[in-house]
Amino acid sequence: MSLLKDLKPAPGSNQEKVRSGRGRGSRLGRRCGKGNKGQKARAGGGIPAGFEGGQMPMARRLPKFGFTNIMFKVTYEIVNLDQLEKLDGDITPEVLKSAGIVNQKKKVKILARGTLTKALNIKAHKWSKKAEELVKKSGGTITAC
Repeated sequence: MSLLKDLKPAPGSNQEKVRSGRGRGSRLGRRCGKGNKGQKARAGGGIPAGFEGGQMPMARRLPKFGFTNIMFKVTYEIVNLDQLEKLDGDITPEVLKSAGIVNQKKKVKILARGTLTKALNIKAHKWSKKAEELVKKSGGTITAC
């Protein structure tokens, strides 16, 4: 049994912070590990990402194209088979809403996580092939609403 006073950190786990610019004996004295002069040795110096030496950057040389209007983006609420296993009868988005599984504002997509042991008649906006396969295998149906 070890005592509290005998506890020590693992060897090498506690390293002292290197204080640069504190004399040559500190291993990072004189030029502080920045080398000799130049833009990269100065305070606040450095070359920004994407800078190509003054020539026109690649991002500005290539043409812009396309537009995605997020106003018409369709989002789906995901429902898995293991969540449907807890319900009985015909399953519609309204039933899922009343059960607290989905939010009515979004459309419903059925995915195949889990197993289905009973025949369910499901109405959804979208579903995966694997989910459809498992629903039919259990004797149920899946249709679009």
